[in-house]
Amino acid sequence: MYGLNQNDIGTRVSALRLDGYYDDIGKLCSQIAVALDSLSLNAEVIAPGDRVVLKPNWVKEHDERRPVPDNWEHVVTHPAVIEGVVRWVAPQLRGSGSIIICDAPQTDSSFAKIRDYCRLDEMVEVCRRDFPGVEINLLDLRPEEWLAVDGVTVSKTKLPGDPSGSTLVKLNEASEFVDFGGCGQLYGASYDMAETNSRHHDWTHEYLLCRTPMNADVFINIPKLKTHKKVGITCSLKNLVGINANKNWLPHHTEGTPDQGGDQFPASTTKARLEHSWMGTAKRILKNRPVLSRLFVPIKKAGRLLFGDTQNVVRSGNWHGNDTCWRMVLDLNKCLFFFDGAGYRRTKPLRYLSVVDGIIGGEGNGPMAPDPKRCGVIIAGTHPLAVDCVAATLMGFDPMKIRLIKNAFCIKEMNFVPFQFNDIEVISNHSAWEGKLSQMEETFDFRPHFGWVGAIESRRRSR
Repeated sequence: MYGLNQNDIGTRVSALRLDGYYDDIGKLCSQIAVALDSLSLNAEVIAPGDRVVLKPNWVKEHDERRPVPDNWEHVVTHPAVIEGVVRWVAPQLRGSGSIIICDAPQTDSSFAKIRDYCRLDEMVEVCRRDFPGVEINLLDLRPEEWLAVDGVTVSKTKLPGDPSGSTLVKLNEASEFVDFGGCGQLYGASYDMAETNSRHHDWTHEYLLCRTPMNADVFINIPKLKTHKKVGITCSLKNLVGINANKNWLPHHTEGTPDQGGDQFPASTTKARLEHSWMGTAKRILKNRPVLSRLFVPIKKAGRLLFGDTQNVVRSGNWHGNDTCWRMVLDLNKCLFFFDGAGYRRTKPLRYLSVVDGIIGGEGNGPMAPDPKRCGVIIAGTHPLAVDCVAATLMGFDPMKIRLIKNAFCIKEMNFVPFQFNDIEVISNHSAWEGKLSQMEETFDFRPHFGWVGAIESRRRSR
């Protein structure tokens, strides 16, 4: 049994409509506490001395289209929400234990700017002052940070990474990639496809996770409510991409078009075939050659004129036909729920919570270039899939049209979902949301990523 509630097996989800946004931190903290307390947790969530890991979404320090200091609130988890969770957790530790706020942001983002823009150090210092005896730390889990020019990686800087090290998890026959026809053509996070496919072939399927989150006594997921180009939405399930220690072990799409067994492009057009051939050659040449990559920047700009901009043209698996990325996301959740920091099977359930920052969400070309969507909602629960079903529904999408969510209910090996969609119940201070999720009518009208338009919208969108 995974989660905190033994009676409702994680199917109770709180969706709290807030009075205000991020400006009144005192009010927001109390509202987050209300959302969590309304779950009526019937087990001790936090115990004195616990190691509590908070995992926000720090995917980028800014909206990709407008990289300026005041343009991040709809892209990353707001520090006020993180502080609200800290202030709910810390009193239960009773002057002992630790709270570690950590993430492995997108490799080409600047953690220094994230800290600066979001004033994270200031937030941490205030919490340390208010809760003496509780160790509160902020960590960038990445082993390296990349400098990208116009989307081309031109240099890499080594970072300390997770001070606790990494955990190798061999899912193997329990992976969602078993018998997947795309193995051999999987594309990860860099040009080195050989590394990605060496970790995913036949019955071998491996992941390298950061040990700090894997070692947690309590794991609290704090994602942002946003659309996502590869899986439809990014919320609790997808947020686990930020606990891995090598992003190139994570398959994001399968090279080629559907008639070739791939999902890189939606159709086998002349341009798609040409781009696949041209980019494939370029990737092989540029692999592990960051200096040479600088020379590729003007070539890529010229290619954009021919093939179109990524903000307007579907490529790299950025569409509803992506049959790769959801498998990786479910695998990461299996790793967290079934394995400990040493890479062994857990002997006792992980205590898990999810608190979604939906106060200002992101719609359209998420997760890095969405448009702001003011919703004023906090979603909380004890199971990532139940929370994501509520999140998708509130966004105006049909959860069962999203492969990540639909297929999570069909897991055969290492199944961490002990319920069905119709079991999910919403607790809310807004009467139109209260009750069975399957009966919810009033929702927000999120605009999907353009590669998902017409594929996931719900017929009952009414707000």
